Amino acid sequence: MDRRKFLTFMGCGCCNLILPSCGTTPITDRRQLKLIPEAKLNAQAAQIYEKVKEKEKLITNTKEINQIKNIGKKMQDSISEYFYQSNQSDPTAYFDWEYILIDNKKIRNAWCMPGGKIAVYTGMLEVTKNEDGLAAVMGHEIAHAVAKHSVERASRNAVINVATQITDVLSGGKLSQVNRTTGMNTVGLLTRIGIFNPFNRKQESEADYLGLIFSSLSGYDIRETPLLWDRMKEVNKGKKVPEFMSTHPSEDNRIKKINEWIYQVMIEYPPNT
Repeated sequence: MDRRKFLTFMGCGCCNLILPSCGTTPITDRRQLKLIPEAKLNAQAAQIYEKVKEKEKLITNTKEINQIKNIGKKMQDSISEYFYQSNQSDPTAYFDWEYILIDNKKIRNAWCMPGGKIAVYTGMLEVTKNEDGLAAVMGHEIAHAVAKHSVERASRNAVINVATQITDVLSGGKLSQVNRTTGMNTVGLLTRIGIFNPFNRKQESEADYLGLIFSSLSGYDIRETPLLWDRMKEVNKGKKVPEFMSTHPSEDNRIKKINEWIYQVMIEYPPNT
């Protein structure tokens, strides 16, 4: 098969594969590529979550973990209620929600795996300071799961990996040659900076916006959110990398956008619980 026929064949094949696999993000309606089954990622996430629970020191039966669970339950209910009232399918319908608090004050972080598996580190509690601040963090992390960002990333990774391999073949191995010459994965680095990082920053901003909505729907004061990020900015002072090298927006850009969204969100998404 010559090059022209090969490209035509692959182009048609990719279109047939990708077009039926497009969807949209809940609420924002941003178009998404979804090639990887969500159920598969949820099952994998659940297995990894269990390993995390076995490995890490968990805090149980304290007011902190109870607060995390209470915030999570309010958000679960408010998210489902919002989509019910809007006559839309609930993106969390098949979530198996679970919350853990990991005893590690050195890590100021929280995350939510596909399917609603959430973890908060005790170090993060030193930054959240109060219930509204904690709700802001959890709303952001839950938003990643609700928006199916992991499905989107896995799908995009699959497409780019295939495209890179095809390009390498069609170029006579020039991409591989670049990597061998530089002694590093130069192509991968450029791809990450040029594609994955900006794409991930778009997801992070979307999670900020959706997180505000979920916190507001749940009855929390979202005016605390920019104050939370001010505190994070102070904690990370002197440690951040340039935004173009990062998967996250800079604190200044993040705070600016959040302040722009707050009052619109408070008006359009009042508490429903």
